[in-house]
Amino acid sequence: MVHEFGHYIFAKKFGMKVTEFFLGFGQRIWSTVRGETEFGIKAIPAGGYCRIEGMTIHDQMPEGEESRAFVIASTPRKLIVLGAGSFNHFVLGFLMILVMFAGIGVQSMSTTIKEIVPCVSSSTSCTPNDPVSPAVKAGLKAGDKVVAINGKATISNNFSESLNAIRKHSGQEFTFTVRRGSETIDLKVTPTDRTIQGYTYSFVGFVAAPTTYRQPIFTSINNSASVTWYMIKESFKSLFKLPSMIPSLIRETFGNEARDPNGPVGIVGVARASGDIVSSSSINTTNQISIFLMMIASLNIFVGIFNLLPLLPLDGGHMAIAIADSIRYRYARLRGREKPAPIDINRLTPITIAVFALLVALTVLLLIADIVNPVNLNL
Repeated sequence: MVHEFGHYIFAKKFGMKVTEFFLGFGQRIWSTVRGETEFGIKAIPAGGYCRIEGMTIHDQMPEGEESRAFVIASTPRKLIVLGAGSFNHFVLGFLMILVMFAGIGVQSMSTTIKEIVPCVSSSTSCTPNDPVSPAVKAGLKAGDKVVAINGKATISNNFSESLNAIRKHSGQEFTFTVRRGSETIDLKVTPTDRTIQGYTYSFVGFVAAPTTYRQPIFTSINNSASVTWYMIKESFKSLFKLPSMIPSLIRETFGNEARDPNGPVGIVGVARASGDIVSSSSINTTNQISIFLMMIASLNIFVGIFNLLPLLPLDGGHMAIAIADSIRYRYARLRGREKPAPIDINRLTPITIAVFALLVALTVLLLIADIVNPVNLNL
């Protein structure tokens, strides 16, 4: 509905004739007419549609309303109306991320030490030959609250920035000012290199207790925009990878292979994953809501990008035709020729049917995969 509302609002803004706006498909269950538009609900609750009159040169417009046909609108207006659906997906995704940052909060590191790692090991467990960790050497203890490093006060809800600065200076001594009960003491800590699975980083040897941090509104807006843009770029990458994922998805569906958590999922898969997150006892309520919002935001952004693919019957296909028409008009004008008729979309019906069939096949495959071999999030 968010998608179709984008088409509706801009089509009305530009004076186009919109006769139907329905949630779902199939048999009409309920409807009401407001102005010239019929709003309603249909039997199959999957998506919806907004009927804009005059989408093709063959559509008959009521007498006196020919100028309101979509097909004769200017190219910029066509592109805005067609792209508004995807734009609404991006806006909704951005707003969900904004709610997470500014309203729900995100998990961050507090300045309180939750656990001391006893050794510098190349694995997750210690052996007798592993040296003791810098935290143990310095005398840090679980429950200590780090209030300053080298005299600079730490930020209680964003300790990760301080730790990242430390990790760039392996072998350099730092003074940790910690509050232990009623005492405030200074401890000398010298990070050392630790290598795990080929990755080397500067290591101190403690685990900070998690905390929930609500960001200031302007910081949240900036971070939400950055995350939205990142998701848009990743969605493009995922679309390019999608064809190569189909063979493995077929094997995972009809074979004995485990589902790839990074692979494609359908609506059932998203719903199941959302249920797993909400019911997980290993994730607190705040993080459950945050993860759920990020998942829905990511899905919205991917749907928005997918609809921009230059393939009929997707919005991107209609946009490609509008651009092609504009190029043809400009070329004819430069040549001093008569303005050509708009491209007849009906002639592209075989391509539309083929793309639609592929989309249906992919939807069915994902539905089967999500039922018989769902993604395991290991929560």
